[in-house]
Amino acid sequence: MAIRVYKPTSAGRRNASVNLHTEVTKSSPEKSLLEPMKKNGGRNHHGKITVRGRGGGHKRRYRKIDFKRADRIGIPGVVAGIEYDPNRSCHIALVKYEDGVKRYIPAPVGLKDGDSVMTAAEPVDPKPGVNMQLKHIPSGLNIHCVELIPGKGAQVCRSAGASARLLNKEGKYATILLPSGELRQVLIECRATVGVVGNLDHKNRRLGKAGKSRHLGRRPKVRGMAMSHDAHPLGGGEGRSKGGRTPVSRTGTKSKGGSTRNKKQHSTKLIIRRRKSKRYGQLR
Repeated sequence: MAIRVYKPTSAGRRNASVNLHTEVTKSSPEKSLLEPMKKNGGRNHHGKITVRGRGGGHKRRYRKIDFKRADRIGIPGVVAGIEYDPNRSCHIALVKYEDGVKRYIPAPVGLKDGDSVMTAAEPVDPKPGVNMQLKHIPSGLNIHCVELIPGKGAQVCRSAGASARLLNKEGKYATILLPSGELRQVLIECRATVGVVGNLDHKNRRLGKAGKSRHLGRRPKVRGMAMSHDAHPLGGGEGRSKGGRTPVSRTGTKSKGGSTRNKKQHSTKLIIRRRKSKRYGQLR
């Protein structure tokens, strides 16, 4: 079992569990693929806090992940190790190519040390970790690290346990089913990786205590109802009261059911069925 539940020897241990990361085989990262990572505490380039509840946390170095894999087409590679990445939920695989170049990729389920990895220009055996264009991937397979714009790099299904289902291909578009239940079309020239993103037990671990959240850089958040009326739209009043208002953020944006999609993006027209639809009800 990859999740360890401790005996309740203290209040923090009582509700905590840890991920043993049994898939990890390499403890130290590749130095050539590391970058320093500066913390901003939720502040933008003006120094203004735009995301509340951020700050502190353990010091980290960024692992450069190859989400495009476009310059590795036709060059076979071998997995040199599976590593833990503190910056993302999934594990990462260090791939060493025949020409000596080393790259990190998100490690799918079933990928082990010594396995071959290929970024193919033509149809090949669809093994976990193989990257191809959607037009070369057989329908019905699980895919991850899916591009939405050819050549831009993976944007969809990159977190632990995520995968999309390639349903069919018609014309210049392929239809995929996303984990949220959204059904959308993607150009068949877009690339995707076969398999499901690894570290499936990430969702099963429980932090158990506030200190774990602080290690992750998450500071305490105060409820809006507990604030004064001049600090939050839901604050103030005699006792607990929302004032009959729907839940909103500090700036007045609806927090449940409000529209957050950027209208300037043109990918909306390729959505066949949204993740929540009035016609079909909430998708499971």
